[in-house]
This record gives sequence, C-alpha cells and structure tokens, in this order.
Amino acid sequence: MERTVDPSLEELGEALKTAIPRAVASVIIAYGELTVTVRNEAIIDVLTHLRDAPNCLFKSLIDICGVDYPSREKRFDVVYHLLSPKYNRRIRVKLEVDERTPVLSAVDVFPAADWFEREAYDLYGILFSGHPDLRRILTDYGFEGYPLRKDFPLTGFVEVRWDNEEKRVVYEPVRLPQEFRRFDFLSPWEGTDYVLPGDEKAKAGEASDK
Repeated sequence: MERTVDPSLEELGEALKTAIPRAVASVIIAYGELTVTVRNEAIIDVLTHLRDAPNCLFKSLIDICGVDYPSREKRFDVVYHLLSPKYNRRIRVKLEVDERTPVLSAVDVFPAADWFEREAYDLYGILFSGHPDLRRILTDYGFEGYPLRKDFPLTGFVEVRWDNEEKRVVYEPVRLPQEFRRFDFLSPWEGTDYVLPGDEKAKAGEASDK
C-alpha cells in the first residue's frame, strides 16, 4: 500500500529552503517523513528557526543520534528528531561531520539536547562545541573507544570485574575462553550432515532398515 505524502510537509520543506537557503543542503520526503540535510555550521540557525517560526513551532526535541559510515570522508551523520505539538508533525534534521570537526551544541536551543549529545559523544566520539559538560554517560570510567562505531570490535578492548581481594573494580584485557562458535543454518527439515551426540543409535537403525 502506497503511503500518501502530507502536503503540509512539502510546503514546510519549500518554506525552509526559502527562509534559510544557504543552510539547507537538501529536502527529501520519503516514507511519509520529511528529512532536511543542513550544513554543519548552520545547525543552530536551523534548529532555532524550526523552534520559533510561526509555521514550524517544533518545540520538542525528541532525540539526537549518530550514524556511522566509515567509508565516507565525513563518516558521521548527526540526526535530530523534532516534534511540533501545535501542528502535530515531525521533522528529521541531519548533518554530516568527520571525526575531528565539532558540531555546535544545541543545548542553548533545546536544553534536552544535553544528555543526547553526551550519548552521541560516548558511543560514536562525535564532538560538540559549547556543550556544558561533554563527558561519557553510558560507558564506564576509563572506557576505551566508541562502541557504536562500525570498526569497534564486538568483544571490546577490556573487560571489567569486581576483585574481592583488592576490593575494587579491575580492568583486564578481553580473554575468550573458547573460540567463536560456528553454526550451520541448514533447514531443520533437511537435517545435518553429521551425527549429533545421542543420535548414534537412531542413525544406525535407519541404516539397518535399508
């Protein structure tokens, strides 16, 4: 079933391109949602406009998150989701940034951005300039790396445990007591090509019946 496009979203996209043309890189409507890509240096102007303009009034910041594209020069997308309670519509705003270039903090525009930006920093290493307290929020003290980057190892770099003798948390290199298990994904109706433990008699019985 094809999703119909809300005409108000098309109008809003065109209004944004007219109101802040140098800030908006692209406007796309897909799957019934409006996505606006903006230039990094203009993010505060865009968010302020979306919050205050009479035809916008996106007063609620729902989320800020990161997306990692390691093959790109600007590997990260920073994505903002906003809600307009007055008009009952949502908008997605995003920008591209590399590992070293900071993004202007949105805390002064939306105070709720505080912890969202800390989370994006903690999990992706995305920097936010002007943030009042940019430090890790989900990982432990002394954590190495950024766990939601695509190149972060699944096992991590260190493991944490409580040492009863030392009465403190101890960080140690990751140790794998066994190799990663390899699973076959044959159809259960076809069965496996090898004899499972405990099935020896069944297999022998099948052979004698033949």
